Amino acid sequence: MSKMSTDLTRQVLSGPTMGTRWSVVLFAPPGTDLVPLQAGFQATVDEVDRQMSTWTPDSDLMRFNRAPVGVWHPLPPALMEVLETALEIGRASQGAFEIGMGDAVRAWGFGPVPADEAAIRAARAKLRRPSFEVLELALGRNCARKTAEITLDMCGIAKGYGVDRLIREAKAHGLSHALAAIDGELAALGAQPDGRGWTVALEKPEIGTRAIHSMFEIKDMALATSGDYRHFVTLGDRHLAHTMDPATGAPLLKSPASVTVLAQSCMRADAIASAVMVLGATRGKALAARLGAEVVALEDRAAASRA
Repeated sequence: MSKMSTDLTRQVLSGPTMGTRWSVVLFAPPGTDLVPLQAGFQATVDEVDRQMSTWTPDSDLMRFNRAPVGVWHPLPPALMEVLETALEIGRASQGAFEIGMGDAVRAWGFGPVPADEAAIRAARAKLRRPSFEVLELALGRNCARKTAEITLDMCGIAKGYGVDRLIREAKAHGLSHALAAIDGELAALGAQPDGRGWTVALEKPEIGTRAIHSMFEIKDMALATSGDYRHFVTLGDRHLAHTMDPATGAPLLKSPASVTVLAQSCMRADAIASAVMVLGATRGKALAARLGAEVVALEDRAAASRA
């Protein structure tokens, strides 16, 4: 941008996506037309949702879930990009990050229908092969096929990818200073105009409250947080986290209270955070280090709240 940083004004744009809202905080010259920016951001997240939603029966992902085993199925480039990263991190984490949990996610009530006991029993009894063994990608042809039955769910990576796409859209409009977010997934484009990083709060992992545990300052960096205190279902007197345990086909019963991952890509940070929830802090931090990411894990909710 040709304007001096002192000429830039702060703007906030937002809209609906993936059952929540996206937002972009940006700095632009006075008089900048925000209409095309708003439209571009909304179209970007709508595309991601249209391709990867499990709530929309005709999304590209759901059509692939219904596709026959052994048949190459055309997929849009964006979904192929996310699948490639999901399989990479699934393999690196030895299946701790697993996108082939769609039947379990739905059975336990994290999809568009309530929890179903018969479906839960079926999901828990299922012998699973990891998605990196079951899916084949033909990246040059934008095609994929299943070698065995599997139901994909991208909830552990799609929002992070959506944030990355918001940052790409900001760059396409010539912006140099922006912070994009969808839920607990964020990415910074550059710094603020005065050179300071973007200040991001890490919440205390407490159900029903919103209090700050600590603060981050990020520049050209992505951050994703996963935890058991925001998205859960209640069965009886139990709060069950939305993160599924691939080993049991059920929500995690023991995990860190929250995991925050810093990485160069929000898509990668999102997936790694889910993997660390499954692996636990010690093994999860080792995985993150191998993948070039950093982890902050709050393992005990009560201790985290007192900090």
